[in-house]
Amino acid sequence: MAELQQLRVQEAVDSMVKSLERENIQKMQGLMFRCSASCCEDSQASMKQVYQCIERCHVPLAQAQALVTSELEKFQDRLARCTMHCNDKAKDSIDAGSKELQVKQQLDSCVTKCVDDHMHLIPTMTKKMKEALLSIGK
Repeated sequence: MAELQQLRVQEAVDSMVKSLERENIQKMQGLMFRCSASCCEDSQASMKQVYQCIERCHVPLAQAQALVTSELEKFQDRLARCTMHCNDKAKDSIDAGSKELQVKQQLDSCVTKCVDDHMHLIPTMTKKMKEALLSIGK
């Protein structure tokens, strides 16, 4: 059961990341490479100036990647805390003498609720990241 829930979340997150890459990150990569190429076309610039120019071109993409990574880590941490809470409740139930099958069903139900709750957060998180990526790209 837990593996199925994990797969649900993974597929939803993968889909979100692919959407972000397709709609935002790839455009930023193109801008970065075109910007970097134009830095190299300045025949009056020293190597140091060219290097600094290229570094400036890379900043927006690096910020975008850091943003996506940070948001995904926060999401994973929240989901992990929720499932950890489920595990704690299951352990408490076993310690209190509950039957193993009953505890397993409670655990599965709790984990499913965690996943459902966090799946509902994905569209909002996606919207927030897309807005942030657009502001970085400007």
